[in-house]
Amino acid sequence: MSNEIKNPPVAICTYRVKGGKEDEFITLLRRHWPTLRDLGLVQGVPSPVYRGTDESGGTVITEILTWKDGDMPNRAHEIPSVMAIWEPMGICCEPRLGRPPMEFPQVLRLNLHGDDERG
Repeated sequence: MSNEIKNPPVAICTYRVKGGKEDEFITLLRRHWPTLRDLGLVQGVPSPVYRGTDESGGTVITEILTWKDGDMPNRAHEIPSVMAIWEPMGICCEPRLGRPPMEFPQVLRLNLHGDDERG
């Protein structure tokens, strides 16, 4: 269990993108990880991003973002260049199916297969 605590927190970012806003949102998302990386807030491997639809047929984009540590999301809120991306991203999203426009649960990786258990 102590090894899990050493792992950096991962945010599973879920974005419920408004119809007609997908291209604008993706343009912003292309700048998201590089901006966070350049500021030293995230790990050096680009965030995987997935696109799908929910039960309503609306676009859902999921980004798996690995922070350097658990304080980084709070620090990011204080940085104008990050907010210049986050605020318009929020405008491109909408609540849907009883869920908020965006969600960011933080999780820790479980090493179930022993690939990192010695590190």
